[in-house]
Amino acid sequence: MTNDKAFILGISLSVLLGSSPLWAGSIDPGHHLHRGAIHEAEHAVDQAWEMYHRAALGGTVASPGLQAGIEDHLHEARTLITELQDAAERRDTEQVKRLVGQINMHTSQAIEGSKERKK
Repeated sequence: MTNDKAFILGISLSVLLGSSPLWAGSIDPGHHLHRGAIHEAEHAVDQAWEMYHRAALGGTVASPGLQAGIEDHLHEARTLITELQDAAERRDTEQVKRLVGQINMHTSQAIEGSKERKK
């Protein structure tokens, strides 16, 4: 059998058996199922960090205690992003929803704190 015939036979058998690399899907379809939620949550956390940095650099954060609280919220939100990615990989839709809610709560608290000015 020539190399060309062996190649064609191999492709034909792959197609017949359903293992064609041309038909291969995503390696991790569960993660892609929630890609939009992950992207939005990451974006929200990034925006909250940016607002905090602007306020901190501008010296307008109301107090050192508030600043520490904001940082706690931001760090917790970052930690939850990792959990969100894991939940998405497991295709755990309920966990994804719960984590997105928690991330949104932490980013909202950080943003509100960053808006609070010194008196």
